Amino acid sequence: MQPEQQTALWTRPFIALTACFFLLFLGLQMLLSSFPAYVKEEFHAGNMQVSLVTSVFALAAIVSRFATVALMRRVSRMALLIVGLLIAAATTGLYTAASSFNMLLVLRIGFGIGFGMASTILPTLVSRIIPVRRMGEGIGYFGLSTSLAMSIGPSIGLNVMKHAGFTTLTLLGLLASVLIFPVLWLSRSKGTGTSKEEESHPRQAKRKTAAKPGVNRKLLFPVLLNIMLSITYSGLLGFLALFGDYVHIEQVGLFFLFNAITIILIRPFSGRLFDRRGHAAVLIPASLFVTASMTLLSNTHAMPMLILSALLYGLGFGAIQPTIQAWMLRSSTPEQYGTANSMFYNSTDFGVALGAILLGAISSASNYAVMYRFSAGCMALFVVLILLQPILSANRSKRAAVEA
Repeated sequence: MQPEQQTALWTRPFIALTACFFLLFLGLQMLLSSFPAYVKEEFHAGNMQVSLVTSVFALAAIVSRFATVALMRRVSRMALLIVGLLIAAATTGLYTAASSFNMLLVLRIGFGIGFGMASTILPTLVSRIIPVRRMGEGIGYFGLSTSLAMSIGPSIGLNVMKHAGFTTLTLLGLLASVLIFPVLWLSRSKGTGTSKEEESHPRQAKRKTAAKPGVNRKLLFPVLLNIMLSITYSGLLGFLALFGDYVHIEQVGLFFLFNAITIILIRPFSGRLFDRRGHAAVLIPASLFVTASMTLLSNTHAMPMLILSALLYGLGFGAIQPTIQAWMLRSSTPEQYGTANSMFYNSTDFGVALGAILLGAISSASNYAVMYRFSAGCMALFVVLILLQPILSANRSKRAAVEA
């Protein structure tokens, strides 16, 4: 292989897999924003039932990711991906056929299983074709697909729901899922299906992969950091609209628009900085941006302050998330990429769920401003942990040397 091929990032498989990830998350985000209104109107559901629709999906996705990692050691990644996409597409198309709330829950569980499989395998496939020296940059660009989907998906979903109804919205979600298949075909190469070793000696490859069981302990620290970041994001997803009413700011949803702008701008630069200087060079300033954003948000009483808070949050969040994922992948062998990606996305979901409970309790006991100050404190602790990591790592190395 020529040197330029070894360092090429914008290959056909990379572009195609990034587009597939965008379509996967676009379908999710379009429907996610409209589900509460549909469930309340169609099934006369209460708030607990509405939250259950989201909870069972998230739980199914988490369990599915763990199962997918185990299956990838025995079954072709591409075959598993196609099965996951088929499940996600089928359940999306059947949402309007649900005649009861319980049937809808079953479909949401099914979608969670399919989405969990696809959202584990697609990043694993793309991780194996990104040059190791450009892992941060590659993951940064790949992650833009989810940022873009999160920026335009909810808006599309709410507008289609308002003007054309939920049936049309599900058809649009189904279309996004179906479009993945021709785009996925463009990504086919030896690097995205099975490795050369797996193609020529599949049994030996399986034995080699299976010979590395257990959790990579190097991933636990970045997982903890990702949970802490996701707690702050949960406070925005679940409570920003209520906070807007609390401080009398209309169109508080503009926060996500300005947040998306700086996410898109910062990701390529943060990826290159990670590749050249390592994770601490990105995470320390980025976490300070998020801390400043949450502090400013907790004191916001006017739109300009809200917009500045959004811009700061985008700079921090947009740099931290892909850096943590790239850090986890760089700390893993190619055989462990599936586990690393699964742990990254599961820690995100877990942090959002934990944040919803924790921040909800804080807001109930005090107010939303105090809640966002707690988020700022959470990110201040994030900074402290990053600064202490070299000291803690050195102490562990000394203990290991003494024991040896």
